Amino acid sequence: MKDIVVFTGSAHPALAEEICNHLGLKLSPAHLSRFSNDCLQAQLLVNVRQRDVYIVQPLVPPTQDNLFELLLMINAARGASAAQITAVIPHYSYARSDKKDAPRISLGGRMVADMIQTAGADRVLTMSLHAPQVQGFFTVPVDQLTALGVLAEHYRGRDLSNSVVVSPDLGNAKNASQFARLLGVPVAAGSKRRLNDDTVVIDSIVGDVEGRDAIILDDEIATGGSIMELLARLRDYACRHVSVACTHGLFAGHAVERLRGSEVLDEVVTTDTVPRPDGWPELEVISVAGLFAEAIDRIHNGRSVSKMFRGVDPAYAPPDALFADALF
Repeated sequence: MKDIVVFTGSAHPALAEEICNHLGLKLSPAHLSRFSNDCLQAQLLVNVRQRDVYIVQPLVPPTQDNLFELLLMINAARGASAAQITAVIPHYSYARSDKKDAPRISLGGRMVADMIQTAGADRVLTMSLHAPQVQGFFTVPVDQLTALGVLAEHYRGRDLSNSVVVSPDLGNAKNASQFARLLGVPVAAGSKRRLNDDTVVIDSIVGDVEGRDAIILDDEIATGGSIMELLARLRDYACRHVSVACTHGLFAGHAVERLRGSEVLDEVVTTDTVPRPDGWPELEVISVAGLFAEAIDRIHNGRSVSKMFRGVDPAYAPPDALFADALF
């Protein structure tokens, strides 16, 4: 591990520290400053010449500042002759801007990918991109981790005989199906229409949820609008107990107040890809630092990252296993 150097910006230093603890490393210092004209500057305070550099920085609010910190730190490492630079972005928020779904609209997911590569990143390590096609926005290698396995472990050992996994929309149904397979329960999905950033309508639920215990799975919770709408539909179906699990718990705006005030919701489970919100002590936060540490170790030593998820995600199964599944 002597050739690995790990830095972090301002976005989530606690996660970077925990990743380093798993690797048996000390987090290397960096100095981030802001000039009187509001320009940011980054300086790496240890030698990185011909070393393997990892910069941990999720794109969370203030997103633009954290993004530019990441770009400056990548640029500093490239200028200091680092052998390889990996941008470790646990939450890539611009993944939501992945298509032109309106006239003359920007494609932020692709533009930010171009910026990260132009700054000098050789590789990107991330988790649960909102849309699979975002991986194709990069021309450098992208390793995408999944939290489905660690989230499933939270529910194992419970009586799930009357449970069903519910996706808020059909777009997330594939992940929900994988999660349901890990738990050995059926799956259902809402038929969702988004009216604006904070307002959605779920007209119906596809699948049998009547009188069941529901486990809602989503990749990201921002304002909580989709979850609150789905909770209302599940109440119509007389669901007895409802749990929510997500990878990226942003809980922006009034999300904490909304979810804590729900009479239907029993628990919310998330991971630490983003900082924990204030004022929600009962929120269950599961660490993914171990997953990122193992991925960094595998990248550094030239080993497969996909093997970490054999048995968790069918996409990572070997070709002969996929062929066997198709036959049987």
